[in-house]
Amino acid sequence: MTRADPFYDSLQKVQTFENLTGGTRFTPLPEEWYVGCCDIVDSTGLLARGQYKTVNMIGASAIAALMNAFDHAPFPFVFGGDGTSFAVPPHLADRARQELAKLRAWVAQEFDVALRAALLPVADLRDAGRDVRVARFAASSHLDYAMFDGGGLAWLEEEMKAGRYEIPAADPVAPPDLEGLSCRWDNVPAVNGEILSLLVLPHANTDPAAFDALVAQILSEVSQTERAGHPLPATGPKLRFPPPGLGIEARLLRGNAPAILRKLLLFFQSAFAGLIFLRGRPAGSFDPTHYRSTIATNADFRKFDDGLKMTLDCDAKTRTALERFLKQAQAEGVARYGLHVQAEALVTCIVPSPLQDDHMHFVDGASGGYAQAAQMLKGAARD
Repeated sequence: MTRADPFYDSLQKVQTFENLTGGTRFTPLPEEWYVGCCDIVDSTGLLARGQYKTVNMIGASAIAALMNAFDHAPFPFVFGGDGTSFAVPPHLADRARQELAKLRAWVAQEFDVALRAALLPVADLRDAGRDVRVARFAASSHLDYAMFDGGGLAWLEEEMKAGRYEIPAADPVAPPDLEGLSCRWDNVPAVNGEILSLLVLPHANTDPAAFDALVAQILSEVSQTERAGHPLPATGPKLRFPPPGLGIEARLLRGNAPAILRKLLLFFQSAFAGLIFLRGRPAGSFDPTHYRSTIATNADFRKFDDGLKMTLDCDAKTRTALERFLKQAQAEGVARYGLHVQAEALVTCIVPSPLQDDHMHFVDGASGGYAQAAQMLKGAARD
């Protein structure tokens, strides 16, 4: 069994999202730790071809691969739509490098998609004048997600895209263990009018107090919407049969079995699960109604990842108010932002066990979400 790291294990879990502003809940990573990231090359092209679920599944695959490789020992990570950023203690760095090398090769073979990956010691990152701080936010009493601050992960991502700190793809190709990764829920339509994917990053040399004030203003506006903009219904998303992401899941999880056999197995598993959810009554120790409500409770729809990232169900009035705040902040050199509006949200899941309440559900906009918002943000930076 992989041992839990005492640093991350000892961090106090923040119970209220708004309390993450101000930076006081974030703790610098130890010097001997490593930080890493991965993302899809040309995710914009995949999105333009309508491969939204593929982008999110591959984006979350690194989390599943590392979780399984670490025997589910807790470590900090954040889902970014078309990729993942994370940090690992030194005794897990080599294992992380091996798993990401396998994942790069596997994704290229199965999807003809190029996945970048990079890993760097925290000490080297600080030598470059950057920093990474981490906090733990309790999304529910059963599950917490890491939050990052300090700008170091965003810097590493840019370095990775420039070809530095690269983890080469494995040769020969070997399947990573992606057990638990799934995308079987139907897209969730907006209740209040639109699903808004929002990225807000501080400008370089921004006064932290000014950026915190902007974030507080955004969160205050969002708090006035139904359920503070939560994009999933309290009862959880609906299950469609056959699940729309079944083929993608089969290709990612098939191991050494032919994809068609894995797809058939997943088809019958999904049919059996669908019957249980349709009945709505417990089957043994599994309660489908409780499971679906826990999806909403555990949903990862807002985060700090060197800035504020949110997927919200809101109306046009709220979006207009947020854009007004953001345009002013951008003009004043406080922050830069990107947003993308769509009609539905998309859920990508990692379920170590359906009988436990610690299953993870990453929410993004169903037509590109964070990746499209990032394109807007990059365009603004070039102007």
